[in-house]
Amino acid sequence: MSWIREGELNLIERLSANVLKAGPVPKHVAFIMDGNRRFARKKHVDRQEGHSQGFNKLAETLRWCLQLDIPEVTVYAFSIENFNRSREEVDGLMELAKLKFLRLLDERDKLEKHGVCIRVLGDLTLLPLDLQQLIAKAVVATREHNRCFLNVCFAYTSRHEMANAVREMAWGVEQGLIKASDVSEALLSECLYSSNSPNPDLLIRTSGEVRLSDFLLWQTSHSCLVFQSVLWPEYSFWNLCDAVIQYQCNHASIMKARELHQDEQRRQQLEADHACVAELLHHHGNGKPADGPRRQEAVAEYGLRREARVKDFLEALRNKRDSFLTQLASQATVA
Repeated sequence: MSWIREGELNLIERLSANVLKAGPVPKHVAFIMDGNRRFARKKHVDRQEGHSQGFNKLAETLRWCLQLDIPEVTVYAFSIENFNRSREEVDGLMELAKLKFLRLLDERDKLEKHGVCIRVLGDLTLLPLDLQQLIAKAVVATREHNRCFLNVCFAYTSRHEMANAVREMAWGVEQGLIKASDVSEALLSECLYSSNSPNPDLLIRTSGEVRLSDFLLWQTSHSCLVFQSVLWPEYSFWNLCDAVIQYQCNHASIMKARELHQDEQRRQQLEADHACVAELLHHHGNGKPADGPRRQEAVAEYGLRREARVKDFLEALRNKRDSFLTQLASQATVA
């Protein structure tokens, strides 16, 4: 099955899509594609077939998202916790992933035609080396595309992602790129695997489970969460429409919560800058407290220097990550 399924909606679906697009449409939707194994039991097929049908449904769902003007999708493909499943199932999932990324490389022209950028979010070092190389080759081959984005969370959990972001900031401090006082909630967000993407507007979990299972915990704090009972391989266009309607019904409150959070982040950063400047003035001043204008000028100058440090650090971090992928991709034997 292709990663990109082409085809049009039928008349009723097109009319419904146009009605939905008259209201606010999420620009980024995340899916916990749950229910593949239960689907396999229901249909009396093996688990591998259930996972394969789940991938086929992903390709179909991506087509629906594009036709609803949803340019970015993130999916939970393989949790680090899934390594605890039976050896047979894990090996089968790794083999399925290899086949699908091989197929993706065969479809590079189609992906370029549609401008699809594939990103893989997770700790690739936990995967077999040949799969790491295939994934890196696929990511590098599509990273200049910018019309729509598919983020595949593979060998991923949110807690692992946050711990890695903390390690990245510690690396920045060790390298002298940033100061310990530059570490903030906003900077941690920029160090996550998902830093190239806006936070999801809508998160959908199928199969009736009502938990996030360590998926995008940081990024979905101000997202609309929708839990649907349908098994993932049986997901339909109408299930997606229902989720978008729930997002639209809650759009105003979601936007308000985001604005308040952004205001709070700015307040905290300004407070932190004031504290750093106060300490600097105390150590380097003449013992007299700085007057208001001088203090404000010092805070503004400190903020500019901090922003420059953070910008250079994030550029170095991007280069480090890009170099890792480029080196892996160069080792791949796939033409």
